[in-house]
Amino acid sequence: MNLFSDIKADLVRAAETLIEEGVLPRETDLSRVTVEPPRDPSHGDMATNAAMVLAKPASLKPRDLADRFAALLTAGDKVASADVAGPGFINVRLADGAWRSVVSEILRLGTSYGDSDLGGGRKVNVEYVSANPTGPMHIGHARGAVVGDALAGLLAKAGFDVCKEYWVNDAGAQIDSMGWAVYWRYLEILEPEVYDITDEQAIKGFMDSMGVPDKDLEYRGDYLIPVAEGLHREYGGSLALQEGNGPWKGRPVDEWMPKIRLFAVAHMLERIKEDLAELGVTQEEFVSERDVIESGKVSDVLNWLTEQDLIYRGILEPPKGQKPEDWEPREQTLFRATQFGDDVDRPLQKSDGSWTYFASDIAYHRYKYQRGFNHQINIWGADHGGYVKRMQAAVKAVSNGEASLTVKLCQMVRLMDKGEPVKMSKRAGNFVTLRELVDAVGKDVVRFYLLTRKSDAPLDFDLSAVKEQSRDNMVFYVQYAHARGHSVFRMAADQMPGLDISADALKGADLSRLTEESEKAVVKLLAEWPRQVEAAAEAEEPHRIAYYLYDLASAFHGWWTKGKEDTALRFIQADDADVTKARLALVMAVRIVIASGLSVFGVEPVEELN
Repeated sequence: MNLFSDIKADLVRAAETLIEEGVLPRETDLSRVTVEPPRDPSHGDMATNAAMVLAKPASLKPRDLADRFAALLTAGDKVASADVAGPGFINVRLADGAWRSVVSEILRLGTSYGDSDLGGGRKVNVEYVSANPTGPMHIGHARGAVVGDALAGLLAKAGFDVCKEYWVNDAGAQIDSMGWAVYWRYLEILEPEVYDITDEQAIKGFMDSMGVPDKDLEYRGDYLIPVAEGLHREYGGSLALQEGNGPWKGRPVDEWMPKIRLFAVAHMLERIKEDLAELGVTQEEFVSERDVIESGKVSDVLNWLTEQDLIYRGILEPPKGQKPEDWEPREQTLFRATQFGDDVDRPLQKSDGSWTYFASDIAYHRYKYQRGFNHQINIWGADHGGYVKRMQAAVKAVSNGEASLTVKLCQMVRLMDKGEPVKMSKRAGNFVTLRELVDAVGKDVVRFYLLTRKSDAPLDFDLSAVKEQSRDNMVFYVQYAHARGHSVFRMAADQMPGLDISADALKGADLSRLTEESEKAVVKLLAEWPRQVEAAAEAEEPHRIAYYLYDLASAFHGWWTKGKEDTALRFIQADDADVTKARLALVMAVRIVIASGLSVFGVEPVEELN
């Protein structure tokens, strides 16, 4: 049930009547008709632009057409009044029965209230996190993980067929660097007196002897020690390089290092999945870059682009005033990205002949398209902002314009405590791990708090602020509303033990007893929930749900406070079972909608607060 959609449907039926009467032309386009809350609540419950957008094609004055619409709307039982305002807007006030029907629907539907068929089952791929499998998840990854997971949940509630995906960057220089770091840690286990992670001279000598003099041990966090220990458990000392001590002595690095890389990636990916699970994040698909390359998908897409004359050899001129990081003053293999909206054409091949990351990404996004995902959403860190246009151009190219890519950028998160920066990690290096954050405040607090700002806005995560029990803490205030709703029912059971307050009994409550303004304010916010779901899904902005829940919680707490001031407004009236049941029905409806909203965020609603 969506009251706003219902009134719009009534408007459409009214327009069809006016078409039949010859007032509106047969070809009237109704797609621009909207029904929204008025800017000023004193003007009514809803406002529509129907007369404003339909008058000109009908050669009518908007106010005259508005009068016709108003008469047809008030003929039904949902609308109490429809007033024409200004140049032709229609302000609608709903009948009390229409509002009360919202509460009945919520009790009937439970947390499925607000579910929408907006998406119509269309497939959408949401790719998020996709961190290199070279270390544990940190607080920066947490924001992308939460935004992606909540967006996926929101789109699913709005009727889309959502696939939650992780692109595993398990090919390239960073994986090679991790392989060497893990191997050094392995050698440390065998001969700690020889291999010391702090001995720069020993490291340089070792890398020189391995034939990779330009490499350093980029990854030095203690988190690689368990990987090396696992390698040791798997192979014992057989991977050592001393004379006569191992099968790899004298063999080319390219023959044995891939085995270590694969082992390290598998271990780190498992760690990443465990970290994400701590945050309540699970994804259906993990697509390997290495598999995409080795299966020939990169070669296939580049051959296809060549056939389409979308690849050429040329020298890329840098844009005026800036030089892209991948710009080189030499002839290169280039993708015609400018043909699809990018600022410059983009290189696909490095000077050593290997393919760029961009080439792999093109193949990957084409693979998404081939799996039926015409709508693709990527959640990236803000440092990838310069990569957006080229990927959107690539998706257009490989899908012949059938697919689109939306990129949501996540700005940095600073961990604070009482306004001061915090460094918590002892094992991972110079960053705060996701697990440390979850251990400090709990996954539900992390998830909700990271959704209290638009993803492209910087966010300070203050450990003290998220633990405060005040209305300034959105996480607490919303959860407190849900918990308070449960406490009301416990009090009702104690004070009126003979009253049946089960869900089934409350479905039959006399809702006409809900006459107070504070009660009506809560009902009107509950009626907004389906509209909020659709609006947030269309904008692909899950943070809107956090603000809606906060507004609902505020209205509920305000209603509760009225009872402190006036005993006649308290939820439980021992001498009036009917009004008590009506108010408890509304309390239950609030609980249900808060639980529904929190489920979009992957947050568990609480029944009691410590």
